[in-house]
Order: sequence, then structure tokens, then C-alpha cells
Amino acid sequence: MGREGVGRRQFIKVSGAAAAVAVTGIEGIVAAGRAPAYAQGQKLHVVRWVDFIPEADVELKRQAPEASKALGAEVTLEFINFNDLQPRITAAIQSGSGADIIMMLYNWPHLYANGIVDVSDVADPIAKAQGGFYDVFGTTSRVGGKWLAVPHGIVGNAIAYRKSHHAEIGVKEFPKTWDEWREVGKKLKAKGKPVGQALGHSAGDPPTFSYPLLWSFGGAEVDKTGKKVVINSKGAVESVKFMQAFWKDACDEGGLAWDDTNNNRAFHAGELSATLNGASIYIVAKRQKDKLKDEKGEPLFQDIDHAALLPKGPAGQFALYVPFQHSVMKYSKNQKLAKDFLKWLHQDVNYEKWFQVNEGYSVGSTKKWEEHPMWAKIDKPLQVFRQAARQTRMLGYPGPATGKATEAYTKYVIVDMYAKAVQGMKAEDAVKWAEGELKKIYEG
Repeated sequence: MGREGVGRRQFIKVSGAAAAVAVTGIEGIVAAGRAPAYAQGQKLHVVRWVDFIPEADVELKRQAPEASKALGAEVTLEFINFNDLQPRITAAIQSGSGADIIMMLYNWPHLYANGIVDVSDVADPIAKAQGGFYDVFGTTSRVGGKWLAVPHGIVGNAIAYRKSHHAEIGVKEFPKTWDEWREVGKKLKAKGKPVGQALGHSAGDPPTFSYPLLWSFGGAEVDKTGKKVVINSKGAVESVKFMQAFWKDACDEGGLAWDDTNNNRAFHAGELSATLNGASIYIVAKRQKDKLKDEKGEPLFQDIDHAALLPKGPAGQFALYVPFQHSVMKYSKNQKLAKDFLKWLHQDVNYEKWFQVNEGYSVGSTKKWEEHPMWAKIDKPLQVFRQAARQTRMLGYPGPATGKATEAYTKYVIVDMYAKAVQGMKAEDAVKWAEGELKKIYEG
């Protein structure tokens, strides 16, 4: 229809709806009773990871047409492998083109701050309406006092372990300390059921194991200022020496080549006694109970339990969980549409459906979801994830979550420190190597 074909009455209707959206975002859409007046054929491209809970992606795909209808623009969701997210973000920012919204993990918004937009006008109302975001998101998503990403969820991790395997060697309760786990793991490895731990270049399981191990022995990358590298310490060296012994005595040594999927498959195949993972191992085992069986032919999920945290070390007990957030890219020509989509995504009626499908794997980004009735219905081994988001430290701890901390993570400095040591490098030399790499990042 040509411009001259739009009558005064139609123009007023369209302009009124658009004005309502401009003032109040998604609330204005609801109040106006119609989709906002975006340009005809306007599209929104969203990139996320391929979820370890397949049903979660299915639910988001199901919601895409609903979002398209509500927003009056075509919403397209693209799912890519976990480890492909950072290369995708980097390429998009460098080329100035790509998806309008891209998922961010950990404190990535600090690293990509110059390429993403302020979404405080989206995040602040969500926080206010839903009891506030967890503290970790103030660290990961806020940069310079502005929300550069809208927190979406957080994946807690816990040690998934086989109850029967441990019972066979007289262990009724999962070990509380690293030394105790080494002794238990040694016995289980001798029976062909080792601990499974990824220690390669993969974004999830290797760092979520390595950083808490370092912290639990009193080691750290940097001091509280985040400026001075302090990795070359007695605590860090002791943590590496422990890992060398633990790896040889208790672990499947093929884990050096594993990504975040290998331990899941090995556990489901009955090859492991325990592994650090999110709730996905249990949930998938239950949803595929006719396929995934234990040695007696019974559903495998019945023999799985979770230890809430990694074991204690001399300096305490720590966790590194994986926060997820969505950032709107600065090059996007659809920034307003992108913000309206994120508001729509976080409306209770939409978010709740995705949240429930996860059954505790990805928990809510706001504290409100801890009180959801779902928690009273899910199995006991999944209950440990209810308040998981309250427990995590973040990359760079005890210093601030800076872009440099993210760079150190991206280059796998801490993971490689342990990987080099278990392959034969002296503990002291592995720590000195890490010190050199970290100084290039933090002090270079």
C-alpha cells in the first residue's frame, strides 16, 4: 500500500500503538492490544547455545512464532555449539554484522563491552518485578554501572555420582574433602569406574572444575584489586600437586581430550563413578529411562545422586557456576525490537514455560523463581540446584570480574596449568607458566 493510501484514522491507530511501545515497551504492546508497528518484513535474529536439555530449545523454538506475532516482526532463533559462541561474537563485532542478540556466558559482557548496548531499561524493571537478580549477575552483566546484558538463567553444577558404585566399596555418603575423594576415586578406578573430568579447551566443565580447585587450596589469579598477578603461590602449587595425584589415581586420563559432552556420554554408558556436571545428566537419564539402564537393567536415573558442591580444600569450599545472559549488539539496526523481545521473553507466562522444562538445570536469573511450585515436584537429587545461584564465585575472584579475567578464561590459562601438570610438567613449572601468561593479560 502506498503512503497516500494510509488514511488519517489508520495513521492515528498505528502511531498510537507505536507510541505506547516507545513509552512502556512490552507493557505498551499489551495495553494497545496489538503488535507494535515495526517496519514490514523486519526480522530479529537471536543466537543461543545448543542446550544440554534438548526440551529447553524445543520450548524456545515453540515460542518463536508467538513472539513474532506479539512483536509484529519475524523472530528467528539460531542454536550453535557452546564452544562456538565466543568466536561468533568476536567475528560479529569485528565485521559489524550478525545476529541482533547473542547469548553471553560468565562475565563476557566485560570483554565485549564496546560492542554491546546498554539494556538497563530492560533489566532494571525485570529485577524490580521479580525480587532482584542474583548477586552474581551484578558482577557478570553490569559494566560501569550499566546493564550490558539481560540475565536469563544460571546453570549450577554438582557432582553426579553412582550410588551403587560407591556402596560397593562401603561409601554411603559422598566424600567431603579432596583428599577423601582421591582415596574413594582410587578404589573405584581400580574397579574400572574412574572419576570423569574434562580438562580440554571447552567452555563449561574444565573451568568450572579448575577454578574452584585453585580457590579451595588458597590460590588465585590476582589479588583483590584485580591488578596484581598472585598465581605463583604455595596454595596454587599445592592444588596442582593434588591434581597430578588425583588425575593419576582416580580419573579417566582420556579427559584431557574431552569437551562438555564426553563426560555426559561416558556417565550414561556406565563408565564413570562420578563427574562434575549440571542437572542434565540426571534429567536426560530420567527422560530416557527406557534407553539408559544400569548394570542390572534398571533405569539408570534411579542410581544417580548429586553432591551439592565440589569437595573442601585447605582454604574452603567453592563453586563456579555458569551465568547466561542476552546482549543486544551495537551494530544491530533492530535494537528497539531486540529490547522488546527480551521484555517479552521474561514475561512470567513465557519465561515460566522455559523454566519448568529445565527442571532445575537452568534456574531463574531472579530470586522469584526459587519459590516456584516446580521445586516441590521435582526429584530429590535435583533439589540441590534450587539456590545454586547464591553460591557461585566468578572468574577473576577475589578480584573484580573484568574483561581481563574473561580473557584469561578464554585462553584457558587456569585449565591449561592443570592440564600441563597432569601430562608431566612439574607443579612449580606449571604455575610459573600460568604466571607468565597471566602477566601478559593483567599487567602487559
